[in-house]
Amino acid sequence: MTPDKSAFAHNQPATPVSRRDFLWQSGGGLGGVALASLLGQEKLLAGTKGVLHGKLHHPPKAKRIIQLFMGGAASHMDTFDFKPALIKYHGQPSNFGEHVETFQNGLGPWMKSPFTFKPYGQNGKQISEVVAPLGEVVDDMAFVHNLTGKTAVHSQATYLQATGFQRPGFPGMGAWISYALGSENENLPTFVVLPDHRGYASNGPKNWASAFLPTHTQGTTIFPQRKNPIPDLHPTAKFVTAKSHTEGINLINQLNAGYAESRPGDSRLEARIQSYELAAHLQLSAIEALNIAKEPEHVLKLYGLDRTQNKYPSEINPAEETEYFGRKCLIARRLIERGVRFVQIWSGNDNSFPRRNWDSHEDIRRDHAPLGLGMARGTAGLIKDLKQRGLLDDTIIHWTTEFGRMPSSQGSKGRDHNPHVFTNWLCGGGIRGGVTAGESDQWGYKPLDRKHPTEVYDIHATMLHLLGIKHKRLTVRHNGVDRRLTDVHGHVLEKLLA
Repeated sequence: MTPDKSAFAHNQPATPVSRRDFLWQSGGGLGGVALASLLGQEKLLAGTKGVLHGKLHHPPKAKRIIQLFMGGAASHMDTFDFKPALIKYHGQPSNFGEHVETFQNGLGPWMKSPFTFKPYGQNGKQISEVVAPLGEVVDDMAFVHNLTGKTAVHSQATYLQATGFQRPGFPGMGAWISYALGSENENLPTFVVLPDHRGYASNGPKNWASAFLPTHTQGTTIFPQRKNPIPDLHPTAKFVTAKSHTEGINLINQLNAGYAESRPGDSRLEARIQSYELAAHLQLSAIEALNIAKEPEHVLKLYGLDRTQNKYPSEINPAEETEYFGRKCLIARRLIERGVRFVQIWSGNDNSFPRRNWDSHEDIRRDHAPLGLGMARGTAGLIKDLKQRGLLDDTIIHWTTEFGRMPSSQGSKGRDHNPHVFTNWLCGGGIRGGVTAGESDQWGYKPLDRKHPTEVYDIHATMLHLLGIKHKRLTVRHNGVDRRLTDVHGHVLEKLLA
């Protein structure tokens, strides 16, 4: 009977190995690159290659995506989907002509938007005053007003938009992109998430998990406004020195490599070693990427960051929302410049009260006005900045939320959930600006053409197409099923393509 092989067997002296031998034994760079990075020595590891590296399904129009997710369900008819009928019939009993179920008690009278709409751009696109800064770039944007969901529950609906499935256990879209395309920069994650500064939206990190994909494809969470933007990245104990920190990482990698050698085929430890390795790279690169201090004044002004304050009122307000969302938009630009493939920016956290999200059951004006202006100022700056740098041509910007809101009132000033129709918009990399692909009905209750709505699978399929990926061919076998981002649905929205 042969005893189990162990990298560090009892009663046997450890055999010294050179750094290069160690790197070779632990997978061509999985173990010691963290040490090499910390010491600022030679680059030994190329950017992680995706499964489609060098073999995309067709020539891509885009290389990367910035997704803007409005947590809590932004109201389409108070932002981008103008409804004259609600003005005409405001205050009259809401008669949908069919049985309607709401999440709460949201079947009050028809309610017009409390915000003024004006036409912008060459096509006279009507948008609300709370997103008016986007009027300057509206000709670059393509709208989808007939998107429909499957549930009025925040958690399930958020999963659906973020992962393509309305239950946990599936990879976020950014994880699929990371898996397919890989990294362009070994020093930064492929997929970065910038949550709301007050906390996570519904489901938290499960929205950007890797699930059954390799662990390194999951989103890396960064809170730019916090003293420690990436938790646990830097040691905080005073007794830790740079030398002891380096030696600690080296020891951990050596132990992990020995363990991995005795258990070939287990990808979990390899992913763990990669995470240590990436953390070491991040200790140097993240500080630089997140530092906007050297950005010129005219760029800060683009994002609304020229009038930041040390302290803000306790009530939700446009100035605070502008600073926090604008900062994330600027950092997103800095990240994609450095090779990050997918950046997800969140506005709104989960179930806070007073409201700090888009879930305006009580008062649309109170919540949507500051959140909308903050989002629009930062986003307009992002589009302009990418455009002037030539990055918008191959960067997709996607604006989404988990569902819409009802055209009838809840209480006197709020709106209930509406999973039947809501708005998305896209611009940049291969998107035809100035078009609308799909309308909602006169009330904004359901798609105008109920037989042919747009679903999240179609949005995902379209973005994958622009990245050079056929959505039906990007699959992973899991539990006997060939899983994909678009499940068994989805088609490319040709009208959106330039």
